[in-house]
Amino acid sequence: MFRKLFILSVFMGVSMVSISPAFAQAKYSIKQMTPEVQQALDSRRDRFDQLRQLKSTGALGENNHGYVEVLNNEGDAQAIAGAENNDRKVIYQTIAAQNGLEGAIETIETVFAQVQRDKASSGDKIQDASGGWIAK
Repeated sequence: MFRKLFILSVFMGVSMVSISPAFAQAKYSIKQMTPEVQQALDSRRDRFDQLRQLKSTGALGENNHGYVEVLNNEGDAQAIAGAENNDRKVIYQTIAAQNGLEGAIETIETVFAQVQRDKASSGDKIQDASGGWIAK
């Protein structure tokens, strides 16, 4: 539970998290902006409108593992989902490596999935924890 709260704080932009007294002063974030992370962030920003459009039509949804899933292979849905998921993976792996959470990729993905579901627009398809798809 503490690990999920910590990771959630990273995604929500909180830089100071108190998990236990030993970690009270630790700062958790992307500590070093690597070229790979910068490219992933730039690419995500550049495709945002396309991703948003495909989500609004139901072609893409946010799954419960922190990735975009193709629900209706419309237009560039497959290519957009693949590129987005590759960039998310780079970011997840960097957060894990830079914060000593190498064994926590699955937890990071799960927490990020919740963040994406929370940020989803009304009508977007999201996958719940049990694997069912619903419109937000």
